[in-house]
Amino acid sequence: MSASAVARKAGVRVLIVDDEPELTELLSAAVAEAGWRPFTAEDGRGALRVTRACAPHVVVLDGMLPDVDGVEVLRRLRGENAKVPVLMLTARDALEDRIAGLSAGADDYVTKPFSLEEVMLRLRGLLRRAGAGEEAYDDGPVRVLGDLVAAERTREVHRGGTPVPLTAKEFDLLWFLLGHPHQVLSKAQILDHVWNASFDGEGNLVEVYVYSLRAKIDKGRPSMIRTVRGVGYVIRAAED
Repeated sequence: MSASAVARKAGVRVLIVDDEPELTELLSAAVAEAGWRPFTAEDGRGALRVTRACAPHVVVLDGMLPDVDGVEVLRRLRGENAKVPVLMLTARDALEDRIAGLSAGADDYVTKPFSLEEVMLRLRGLLRRAGAGEEAYDDGPVRVLGDLVAAERTREVHRGGTPVPLTAKEFDLLWFLLGHPHQVLSKAQILDHVWNASFDGEGNLVEVYVYSLRAKIDKGRPSMIRTVRGVGYVIRAAED
């Protein structure tokens, strides 16, 4: 099963592509409140990467991104997934910009500043027409970091679309790390949350499991699980 197939078990997924953190946070909160799962990217390359990983049901796409123009990102998205509904959300309000966006494949076009209620209504309309609300089903939380996807209920893990079989405790360790991306976690924190027990810290239990997990997750690929000497461990997307 591919990474996108795992992600398809996670309910309605909304990808928000925008380089404004406050706007992304606002939209993510509204999406979560609607009972959907927000995924985010801050540039065009990230949008394509996350799309491959999470297989979104709908995309909210800024027309002005720092690396690739939004219309070009839209064309690339369409080249990989011709059916996913795309709502362009942009400060470009000229008629020619609307025509360019819609001609490139946008299903809807909203200009900034915008009404959050209107955006949510338009997303509901796009999802309804695409049938996503009826087809999506919830198979528990899914965590995505770069090209790594983990599904909690099925305990399936994929990296770059390739299945990564893990033991029960290895999955617990990975799930905890993915719950705190970019955060350095101490050995004591890992012991407390993954093993739910107190240790004196002198054993090498955590080191053994991190070594085993890293060997499987990072095998033949850029490293994601890294040691911060004297502090603990951190998981980051390979490109970070």
